Amino acid sequence: MAHSLNFLPLFFTLLLSTAVVFSSEIGGEELDDGDPRRREADRVVDLPDQPPVEFRHYAGYIKLRASEEKALFYWFFEAENDVALKPLVLWLNGGPGCSSIAYGAAQELGPFLVQSNGKLKLNPFSWNKAANMLFLEAPVGVGFSYTNKSSDLEKLGDKVTAEDSYAFLIGWFKRFPNFKLHDFFIAGESYAGHYAPQLAELIYERNKNCSKDLIVNLKGLLIGNAAINDETDTMGMVDFAWSHAIISDQLHANIFKQCNFSLDIENLTLSCLNYYRDFLVSYSKIDIYNIYAPICQSTSSSTSSFNSMFRLLGPTPRLFSKYKLWSKLPRGYDPCSANYAEKYLSREDVQRALHANVTKLSYPYTPCSNVIQDWIDAPDSVLPIIHKLLQAHYRVWIYSGDTDGRIPITSTRYSIKKMELQVEEEWRAWFERRQVAGWVETYQEGLALATIRGAGHQAPIFAPQQSLALLVHFLAGNRLPLTPKI
Repeated sequence: MAHSLNFLPLFFTLLLSTAVVFSSEIGGEELDDGDPRRREADRVVDLPDQPPVEFRHYAGYIKLRASEEKALFYWFFEAENDVALKPLVLWLNGGPGCSSIAYGAAQELGPFLVQSNGKLKLNPFSWNKAANMLFLEAPVGVGFSYTNKSSDLEKLGDKVTAEDSYAFLIGWFKRFPNFKLHDFFIAGESYAGHYAPQLAELIYERNKNCSKDLIVNLKGLLIGNAAINDETDTMGMVDFAWSHAIISDQLHANIFKQCNFSLDIENLTLSCLNYYRDFLVSYSKIDIYNIYAPICQSTSSSTSSFNSMFRLLGPTPRLFSKYKLWSKLPRGYDPCSANYAEKYLSREDVQRALHANVTKLSYPYTPCSNVIQDWIDAPDSVLPIIHKLLQAHYRVWIYSGDTDGRIPITSTRYSIKKMELQVEEEWRAWFERRQVAGWVETYQEGLALATIRGAGHQAPIFAPQQSLALLVHFLAGNRLPLTPKI
């Protein structure tokens, strides 16, 4: 069953059918994606307010198929050093419908973080210290990614997103052939708990029968605070709220007594729905994505911005969707960094430098899409896909910022328990330098579950040093440190 999404009403008419068709012409000459001049045309050289750096970065569009005017937008950062030796990591944010550039790149783990004054500052814990980082806006309708057929926006779901992301990768490797043999990993957070395993599975299956030049050198995936199993995701949310003193003993007991977490919303009793409404109201004065973080008090926060943040983290569990209260909750972080990123990426000089918005979209740029009106398919669980990837010997790590109430560590532990894996190393602390960075458990099948202590849903914002350390160990396939580093 597809999730019920709380998309905003459209405040404008879509005019995609009249958009300018994306062109790969340079100087009047039509260039193939494999032409080095096509790649060089994507080089970003004059990004406004960018601090000086020695690494190269590129941004632009990959057209998905010759038969369509459908293109996905990317921003790619080469590693700070040893580019030829470092792996390639694709980062995906969730939503569905939220931008990996506005969130992942501009606020979390990219090398340039947008500040309140509209300038960029260097991120001392950017993930391009450890890898070549590729950020993708998917599916079409997200960020600068576009289609010239408005009907495409009515057919979006998990399957289309995986297929289009795969087509993007094939096109991107054609444009950047030097990275084709690099170890390739998929990483992301929240609803990327669907995106990453589904894309990995598609790569695995296509690699079996494709020609050598189309093989994607996938090695594994890393997903954080990930939506992976509806029933346990919802049950874990309730237990987390109770164990962190956000809901009462009575409300906790009533939900567990009156609600069946495995039922569709249409089959729930009115009593259960009322208890879920009370659950949501309990979060109305704090940030569900980091229960200890301040909330944004900016008077300039727009309705769309408020709604965008609450779409960032995966569709509301179907048990909660009846009330559509998520968009009324405060946002949190910086606590207002989403506003800064939206404003920066909306600037014409920034878009020009990034080779973005070449079709002159008929709607404004937003961190989470306002033009995707429905999501037609999403499995209740991706645990079978994760099982399949483990059996195919891909490295799979799941991490959890442990102050997130939206897809909390309790949800992830319940989900992994449901997989019935064999424990290899029991729950224990891991360290970054002299401090406990979190806890970790590993399984014989190849999966690891790690927490990041004191981090919210977007772990790299709240614990950037620990998050980078986790990435470094994941990429190397090393155990997280057992003891402090003196």
